[in-house]
Amino acid sequence: MKAIRYLMLCIFFSLTSATFGQTVALKTNLLSDAFLNINAGIEVGLAPKWTLDVPAEFNGWTLSHDRRWKHWSVQPGVRYWFCNSFAGHFVGAHVHGGQYNIGGIGNGIKFLGTDFSKLSDTRYQGWFGGVGVSYGYSWILGKHWNLEGEIGIGWSYTRYDRYPCTHCGTKLESGKSHNYFGPTKAAVNIVYLF
Repeated sequence: MKAIRYLMLCIFFSLTSATFGQTVALKTNLLSDAFLNINAGIEVGLAPKWTLDVPAEFNGWTLSHDRRWKHWSVQPGVRYWFCNSFAGHFVGAHVHGGQYNIGGIGNGIKFLGTDFSKLSDTRYQGWFGGVGVSYGYSWILGKHWNLEGEIGIGWSYTRYDRYPCTHCGTKLESGKSHNYFGPTKAAVNIVYLF
């Protein structure tokens, strides 16, 4: 009698549970690693073709020559996979936010209405938030390993205070804001699937 009940329970649970492959992945973005950003992400299957992706990164370093590239950020989003979750093409939508303290980084870059060359002589400290969309592809490397590429565009709003140098506390401007539209996501992830 116990064997029949056990068999009936097994049949019931197998019929009512989802039967789609792996449902959890841990990942790291190799592009962020190259810039010394500590980062990790988790992706969880929501349905056969939908996943929730939550990457986060942190950089608390003061670089040589009094340069700063300190920040933390999170970028949760949903993904729709065209074939199966964690394999092949996908599109996504994400939100992002965080805080930053950056300055003393010499460059001459002006991109999509933002003048990054101002980072050469001044320091900016503030927060940001925004939204975006993305496209990507995931290559299966093995039973538990994938390589994933993703690029995204979107909008960001930031509020900041500006300082004349990377180590001083005298503000030049306070409570300024800036809108940005352009790339918001670039990732080459190494992924471990459970």
